[in-house]
Amino acid sequence: MLRFLLRAAGLVALLPVGLGAATASQRSFGINYDKNYFLKDGKPFRYVSGSIHYSRVPRYYWKDRLLKMKMAGLDAIQTYVPWNYHEFKPGVYNFSGDRDIEYFLQLANEIGLLVILRAGPYICAEWDMGGLPAWLLEKESIVLRSSDLDYLSAVERWMGVLLPKMKPYLYQNGGPVIMVQVENEYGSYFACDYDYLRYLQKLFHHHLGDEVVLFTTDGASKHYLRCGALQGLYATVDFAPGGNVTAAFLTQRGSEPRGPLVNSEFYTGWLDHWGHPHSVVPTNTIAKTLDEILARGANVNMYMFIGGTNFAYWNGANMPYAAQPTSYDYDAPLSEAGDLTDKYFALREVIGRYNHLPEGPIPPTTPKYAYGRVTMEKLGTVAELLDDLSPSGPIRSTYPLTFVQLQQYFGFVLYRTTFPKNCSEPTPLFSPLNGVHDRAYVSVDGVPQGVLERGKSNMINITGKAGANLDVLVENMGRVNYGRYNNDFKGLVSNLSLGQVTLIDWEIYPLDIDGVVGHGLNSKGGESKTSGGNPSRYAAPAFYTGRFSIPSGIPDLPQDTYIKFPGWTKGQIWINGFNLGRYWPVRGPQVTLFVPSNILVSSSPNNITVLELEQSPCGIQKCAIEFVDKPDINATLQYESNTRKLFTKDLWLDPLII
Repeated sequence: MLRFLLRAAGLVALLPVGLGAATASQRSFGINYDKNYFLKDGKPFRYVSGSIHYSRVPRYYWKDRLLKMKMAGLDAIQTYVPWNYHEFKPGVYNFSGDRDIEYFLQLANEIGLLVILRAGPYICAEWDMGGLPAWLLEKESIVLRSSDLDYLSAVERWMGVLLPKMKPYLYQNGGPVIMVQVENEYGSYFACDYDYLRYLQKLFHHHLGDEVVLFTTDGASKHYLRCGALQGLYATVDFAPGGNVTAAFLTQRGSEPRGPLVNSEFYTGWLDHWGHPHSVVPTNTIAKTLDEILARGANVNMYMFIGGTNFAYWNGANMPYAAQPTSYDYDAPLSEAGDLTDKYFALREVIGRYNHLPEGPIPPTTPKYAYGRVTMEKLGTVAELLDDLSPSGPIRSTYPLTFVQLQQYFGFVLYRTTFPKNCSEPTPLFSPLNGVHDRAYVSVDGVPQGVLERGKSNMINITGKAGANLDVLVENMGRVNYGRYNNDFKGLVSNLSLGQVTLIDWEIYPLDIDGVVGHGLNSKGGESKTSGGNPSRYAAPAFYTGRFSIPSGIPDLPQDTYIKFPGWTKGQIWINGFNLGRYWPVRGPQVTLFVPSNILVSSSPNNITVLELEQSPCGIQKCAIEFVDKPDINATLQYESNTRKLFTKDLWLDPLII
């Protein structure tokens, strides 16, 4: 404890310019329960806040987005801390570059924005596994978000790293952080473990002190607050526009009879899923409800004020299993690319009735540039490049191993076995327990056969000779982020059967695609096999590459852009080694991917690498991707029939349907 106090004192002494350590003793933030408001420096205070996730916006653009939020009249911002974004492997921490949360907090402070910090350890956020690290699942019996000792031990270590970093940024210490959330929407989780919440409460106070305002957030119903609220943690609620504001706040009063009214997640839009329409929430509905909230003197955080992007593999998923796309635009007041929208100005007008709007110009929407088509050429299939992609070679196992057992937490794993018998007639390859998590691309001796998909396609018919190689490339599409199923194992989580035979004796190849792409993939040449199976619909998963240069003689380039995939099906794309995320235009609603200008270079050609998993246009039409200057995240496609309702995160079906 003494060592911790000395360390904390040292951190305060080294505060960067702008945090005002010298005047910290004059600053305070708390709650006046008698008069139902917050107290900031001893005076009544009501905040109008907006959510921004530093993990979804490139560091290069943090200042631009924060300034736009300030100019909208906001007092504060709210941000999540995704544990798995910073501790990718146990005990290995990364707080640099786009993960430099301390720099983000300094910027907010310099701009004059207070911060509401949602520290977790669980955050939901439509983020992979709700922000919990997948390596927690290496203990298969672990009960996440509970008093399970294995889980608490990991939480204690993580918070022992994070919270001391956050303490200097508390408002009373001269920083911008006025409140810290403990856990998130715990009342929506099955465990209902009050001892767990008490443990977190003590842990947070131990690291942050007793003056910090700790709070919880839950849906505005008695059902959620019953397990989500705890004495000593100020209970706030979240609710959508268009509803009964009075009734929602009366629900909060059931847990907090006195104190400020707070909507911690007032939804300005909603999340998307592949295969469902892009969510759009009318501006007038949001403006009307926001006006009602502010007229009551209540505090509000708009979720999201800017959504941003699920770069790489960071998107989450909901149940029944449906993954979220790369764009987290959220139909927010600032677009995915930080563009000013009509919704921005409408909500700014409402806020201006209650808050003083800052003087001066609003930072403009960033310009976009259409760089045009880039010709791509094939490097080789995953199987042909396997020695490069998995340099350590295969792990051999009688039965399939999950991603976690392989310590491969994201991306792709290739499972290979041989045909145990001749199958001259089409024979079903299937997963009896829906054990493909989440999507598998099947080939026999390099010939594509079809796709198995979690919850949608558990069987395909294949042929092959005894001894033929059966390759099953499994894609982790994103872990469940909400509800009881976020212990979401990936890979082949149960056996595969070929007819009546359970397949055994697997060679399993974890693929380090990001590492290899960063160093440059080399072409293997040759023509891939396309006969057999259904060649008109599927091709073996393969890599393609292309290069393009930023035009010279045009000022202010490079600029932001969007990339589209004419004739391509589904896959992953990297530019200059940066993993932009997943594309899936044939399912939609997202057709284009946002490309921030900071990943582009003008001094040399830009390298593009595409992993196409099903079928490229190459050999059929022009083998190219295209840079355009307008986004398309709301394509009109044939959507799945069980379209989800707005403001509903989970469909509660039979627990066996996963």
